[in-house]
Amino acid sequence: MATRERELRLLPVLTGFFVAVLLLTPPLDSKFIALGPLAVPGATLLFPVAFILNDVLTEVYGYARSRRIIWTGMACQVLAAVSFWLVGHLPSAPFWHQDQAYAAILGIVPRIALASLTAYLTGEFANSFVLSRMKYAQGGKLGLQQSWRFLASTLVGEAIDSVVFTAGAFLGVLPTGELLRTALTIYLLKVAIEVLALPVSTRLANWLKRVEAFDQLDDPAATRYNPFKLGVSGAG
Repeated sequence: MATRERELRLLPVLTGFFVAVLLLTPPLDSKFIALGPLAVPGATLLFPVAFILNDVLTEVYGYARSRRIIWTGMACQVLAAVSFWLVGHLPSAPFWHQDQAYAAILGIVPRIALASLTAYLTGEFANSFVLSRMKYAQGGKLGLQQSWRFLASTLVGEAIDSVVFTAGAFLGVLPTGELLRTALTIYLLKVAIEVLALPVSTRLANWLKRVEAFDQLDDPAATRYNPFKLGVSGAG
């Protein structure tokens, strides 16, 4: 297994891009942008890339490796949040007068941070689980069946992520109607981005299979879908 892991040369590269997307999300969310009549957090345009990468990772490398990468992303998010919080609370240098600007961009609001992390974990694991099970049920077929499992996993994962984040961050703060409208808007926009990216994501997955000479098909009888098991021995 150690030799096999070392041969997966592009897995660390994809992991790096996945983590980078997660670390960019909080500061981008500090600004709302206008897309025609819609007002959405800036990270709405970037965060779907995390789900796209998760689709590709699960499709090529399997649920177990994706699970490990999801937890790696979580650890990096926590490290970033703690670092932003710590620096924000340390005394400023005498010549530094930008505390308010720092707090506005990188300040950590505990409720929103917790909602974001919870939504990330539940949404990503749901996305990976659905794609893994559908790939096995479809016999790993490509073409329309591959596109459908990418889309179906997105519909489930993004729905959970949008509902959990919006409710966790804004329940009791926004009126119910506005809360539902915000969740639906964010969800539909993220799904639309991922649908538009389908030709790219499926081609990327199939290219990786050829380059890596690897295509994991998770057997549900042998794969442990417990999100808290971090190993990749066997099928997962």
